[in-house]
Amino acid sequence: MNVLVTTDKVSAMPKDSAAKDPMRRRVSCGSPHRSTVATLLYIEAAIVLALGLWLIFFSFTHENEEVAPLLGEISFAVLGAIGLFLAGRGYARGKNYGRSPAILANLIALGVAYYQIQGAFYIGAVIILALALPTLYFAFSIAKNEG
Repeated sequence: MNVLVTTDKVSAMPKDSAAKDPMRRRVSCGSPHRSTVATLLYIEAAIVLALGLWLIFFSFTHENEEVAPLLGEISFAVLGAIGLFLAGRGYARGKNYGRSPAILANLIALGVAYYQIQGAFYIGAVIILALALPTLYFAFSIAKNEG
């Protein structure tokens, strides 16, 4: 009585294809600061959206307002909030598509803070700097560590 025993020569493939190819790497495992940057970007998005909503409320409560510039400011606030939210979502998901917009928006925020300091609106400048500086620091450190 001959018994034929066969063995499978197929081994389990690694779940992460980046483990085999050194040129491909997973970005989501890169930096522990990604969730911090995402949270800061979500906070910035909420503040910019709140400013846009305040402008809408302001337009109804005050009489002498030009409509076209006000609509432009409101639309830029809404688009900016959406952009910051999407950049935060990119960081939260471990993607790189949020990196450049987050850095650009926070560099612009530094310029805004500078002009607020020049206009003696120190409270607004401190709030912007308290959000923009850590976001920039962590975003640059993520970019440096992950390439």
